[in-house]
Parts: sequence; structure tokens; C-alpha cells
Amino acid sequence: MSYAEVRELQNALSTASDIAFGFESAPPADQLAEVADALQRALGAVRFLEAAHGGTTGCREHPMGAVDPLYGDKEDPLPPGWGKCLLCNDRRRRATTRRGAAR
Repeated sequence: MSYAEVRELQNALSTASDIAFGFESAPPADQLAEVADALQRALGAVRFLEAAHGGTTGCREHPMGAVDPLYGDKEDPLPPGWGKCLLCNDRRRRATTRRGAAR
């Protein structure tokens, strides 16, 4: 993992946040453009980090989807048979919640 890309992500998000929290009810177009630029930089850094990390979910349906943040969490492990795919795991969570609520 690249420390420079992590710092770029942190800096870009901080810049976007600093500008956005200073907005009044109708921010000027130049400030909106600055936020958009900072968010584009952040997205580029995330994509770089994702590619360096492997970025794959192992899911046939969503191979390049988001990785579930609970995947590999030792304190709150995922149920057996669940994978890294956030989209599939979210669908499983919703189905489990609905089944529990229907009872």
C-alpha cells in the first residue's frame, strides 16, 4: 500500500471538507469547483489503493464491487459462507432482518 496515496486521499478529503463546511446557503461556483476537484483527487487515490490492494470481491456477480468493511473483522465476524462483497452481504443482511421481523 502506498503511503503517498493514503496521504493524498486524506488531504483531498480534508480539503473538500474544509471548503464545504464553510459554505453558506448558496456557495459560489468557484468553491463548488474546488470541492469537485478535491473529491476527484480523493477518488483517484482510492482507485489506486483499491487496485494495489487487489480490489476484487471474489463475487461472480460484483467482482469489482465494494468490499464489506466487516470482512475480516475479528470482533464482529461475518456469518459462515459470506464473502467480501458488500452488495451481496447487504442483500443477505436485509433478507435476515426481514425474516426476523416477519416472525
